[in-house]
Amino acid sequence: MAGAHESQPADAADGPGERTDGSAQTTESTVIPTESPTLVWLALGAGLFALEAGALVHFIVSILGDGLAAASLPGTGFVAGLQTATAEIPTLLSRETIPNGGYWTGSRWVGTFMGFRPDVAWAIRAALIYGYAFAVGGWAILGYRLYRREYRVADWTPRDDVIDRFRSHGWGIFGLVVVWMFVVMAVFAPALGPTTVDKNMRNSYANEMSYWDTEGESVETILVGDANLASQSRGDSDDRVLPMQYDDFGRFHPFGTLPTGRDLFTFIAVGSRISLVIGLLSVGLSAGLAASLALIGAYYKGRVDLGMVLISDAIMAMPQLLLLIMLTTVLADTWVGGLYSGGFLLALIFAFTDWTYMWRSLRGPALQVAERQWIDAAESFGQRPRTIMRKHMLPYVTGYLLIYGSMTLGGAIIAIAGLSFLGLGVAPPTPEWGRAINLGQDYVTTGSWHISLLPGVLITLVVTGFNALGDGIRDAIDPRSDSANEGAAGRGGGA
Repeated sequence: MAGAHESQPADAADGPGERTDGSAQTTESTVIPTESPTLVWLALGAGLFALEAGALVHFIVSILGDGLAAASLPGTGFVAGLQTATAEIPTLLSRETIPNGGYWTGSRWVGTFMGFRPDVAWAIRAALIYGYAFAVGGWAILGYRLYRREYRVADWTPRDDVIDRFRSHGWGIFGLVVVWMFVVMAVFAPALGPTTVDKNMRNSYANEMSYWDTEGESVETILVGDANLASQSRGDSDDRVLPMQYDDFGRFHPFGTLPTGRDLFTFIAVGSRISLVIGLLSVGLSAGLAASLALIGAYYKGRVDLGMVLISDAIMAMPQLLLLIMLTTVLADTWVGGLYSGGFLLALIFAFTDWTYMWRSLRGPALQVAERQWIDAAESFGQRPRTIMRKHMLPYVTGYLLIYGSMTLGGAIIAIAGLSFLGLGVAPPTPEWGRAINLGQDYVTTGSWHISLLPGVLITLVVTGFNALGDGIRDAIDPRSDSANEGAAGRGGGA
């Protein structure tokens, strides 16, 4: 017994690397599996980011430059220089790496990727872009699983059940895929289009292109603007270019051309960025305002909550369309109206008029959580109201924010398209999906049917995707909902 007692302090005094019973090897083996997958995951993320770092930085700098230029703030010249510098950063999936704007010489294609036809080169670039985007999504999912397995202290949290239920929700997964593809189109719009906005729309008469003249059997040059005039899709004219066709100058048009002869796919790709930025900004402002007011009203109750009810009723009673027309007309010439081609003003108007609907959806859950015992306990410990609302009430309504935010975003996109169709909102000639439908409405029953049909189908698909994503999130958060119990897609609406 004495020998046993004497050996214990010696064992306890030994460090992890000084033990001779094999425990050092056990500790090392448990560290390596924890750190090695993390290093691999970080290396994969760094590699994915490096492939498109220039495009991401250029996207952020471009939005910042547009805002400074519209507001006439100092630093516009510096940001413009940054735009030029970031545009020259090479990326794997850029137009310069995989070009599709070449010309036929009578025997082969010149200027395209590896000498492929323009349609094949464009398809390769588009496939690589979406493959890269889904690889980034897989990397994010892998990171969450790694955190859940190796670093999280708890073996289970309620969030695990939410994610597992969403994974088995087919309708919600469909919405997530559609929304992800729409976001990818918006982020990679400059590289996805078969041509650029500068060449095809803004400065078409300042750019030349080469093409194969079939009559003279020689390579000729022409201004892009003149080539557009000869490729106009107007009814049943012989010059119209339908989807997946070439024009007479060897340019490939995945969605055909507009009545002006410009490429419709480029118009739609750039327009998706406009719709996404405006939609996210308006829904973000609405969600922030609605959540703040819902928590304040639920915490203080009484006259505070009653006052918010009266204010929301007054705002909901306003005719939104007339209010939009009035504000966009009055503020069009101001610095606010110039931000992002009028998109910032449109987002502010949407946020001001739409927060009431989200607030009404959050008011009930906020009132419920305000009656919980942990709120009284927090007050008894002397916590400030702001701290209580942020730490003990906001997490309870966050799930509802995700649900109604995703559904509201789809409605914002279709509202933006509707205003552009009416000639309001985003100032022309900035591309927007509703404007494309407006340009083709006179040719719906003619040979140029694609101008209005394709943007309309995309709008319907994207809005359906956002609604499906909202249904999936709702059923995952609340398994007692009707659609979750039935195992089918749920109704759009409450959680």
